[in-house]
Amino acid sequence: MWALCGGDGDDGAAGADDDAGGSAATRAWVLERLADEVTLTDLAAHAHTSVRNLTRRFHAETGMSPLQWLLHQRVNRARELLESTTLSMDLVARRSGLGSGESLRQHFLKRVGLAPSAYRASFTRHP
Repeated sequence: MWALCGGDGDDGAAGADDDAGGSAATRAWVLERLADEVTLTDLAAHAHTSVRNLTRRFHAETGMSPLQWLLHQRVNRARELLESTTLSMDLVARRSGLGSGESLRQHFLKRVGLAPSAYRASFTRHP
């Protein structure tokens, strides 16, 4: 199941602040790990900063909290998989980091406005 939970409070993982390039590198790092459980602490450690500073930076740079950004990226990955593969819904969910077919359906419907199966059907060629 997808992770990256926690509050905006400092978790004690303070370090040197990440520059803009480092923030981009941290986002790229997590994009390579969408199927994995990634926590705020993991992201902050990769960025060499505290959870609080990481949360502030994500919001300033993306307009979203780290959790919102991660969920957005996972739904986008699910979209890509639905468009380009015939994987089962459960496998799409696992590979995109959403955990289960039900979680995929819930998040996909909320953010895309279609059920994953309906979205996939729109990419299926009809004879």
